[in-house]
Amino acid sequence: MTGALAHGAAAARAAGAAGTAWARRVLWRAVLSLTGGLRVHGAAELPPGPCLIVANHSSHADTAALIAALPAWRRPVVAAAADYWFRGGFRPAICRALCAAFPVRRSGGGSADLAAATRLLAAGHDVIVFPEGTRSRDGQIGDFRRGAARLAAAAGAPLVPAGISGTRALLPPGGFGWTGGFGWTGGPGRAGGAGRLSSADRLDSSGGLGGAGRPRRGAVTVRFGAPVFVGPVFADLAAAVDDATAEARERVVALATGSPREVKPGIHSAPTP
Repeated sequence: MTGALAHGAAAARAAGAAGTAWARRVLWRAVLSLTGGLRVHGAAELPPGPCLIVANHSSHADTAALIAALPAWRRPVVAAAADYWFRGGFRPAICRALCAAFPVRRSGGGSADLAAATRLLAAGHDVIVFPEGTRSRDGQIGDFRRGAARLAAAAGAPLVPAGISGTRALLPPGGFGWTGGFGWTGGPGRAGGAGRLSSADRLDSSGGLGGAGRPRRGAVTVRFGAPVFVGPVFADLAAAVDDATAEARERVVALATGSPREVKPGIHSAPTP
C-alpha cells in the first residue's frame, strides 16, 4: 500500500510538472509571437530521453526562446547563476515560476549543484545550460566552460547543441537595465574559437556593436543539432570532457550563425557500445 501511494504521489508530481511546463511554453510562444515570431528547427530529432541543452547566450530572451521551442513533455529546467538570479528579492520566485530555473553557484559549492542537476535529469527533465557563463556583450560566441560536459558524463546524458539567433536584437543586454545573465560556467576551463552572430544580433539600437539598446520586434530562430555524447572513449575522462566541450561549441556556433557548412559527426557523435 505504501509503495502504491508513493507511486501515485510521484505520478501526480510528474503530471503537475508537465502541466506547468505546458503553461510556460504557451506563455513564451505567445510572447514571441507578438514580438516577431519564433522559428524552430530540429526539435523533432531530439533524443527520446532527457538531455542537456547547451546554447549560445546573448540575451535574457534566450531562455524564453528555448522553453518555447522545446516540447512541453520534456519539462525543461534552466541552470541560472545563483549570484544574480537567486540573491534575494523577487527574482528567485520569478525565475522559478516563469523559467523553472534552479541556482548554480559560479564559484564554490558547484559539486552540490551538479548533483542536483543530475537528479533533475534522472527525473526526466531536460536541463538547459549556457556554457559561456554570461551573456555576450559584443556578439561573439564566447568560450564554453566544461561543466555541462562533466554533468553529461556523470548523468550518462547527451549534450544537445542549440543555436539561437534574433534574441539579441529583440532584447539586447541592458535593454531593461539588467546586467546579469542566466549563464552557468560550471567550473574552470574553457573551449573556444571564432563564432560571431549576424549583424542583426550584434547591433544595438544606436547601430553600434554590443552595449545596451532598446528592445525591438524581430523574429527569433532556434536550431537544435545532433547530440554529442561524453562516453568512455579516452582512458582520461578529462580529455573526453575537453573534446566534447569543444565539439559542442563548434556545433552551437554553426547553428547560431546559420553556417552552410555541415557539422561533421565527430568521435563523440554516437554513444559507445
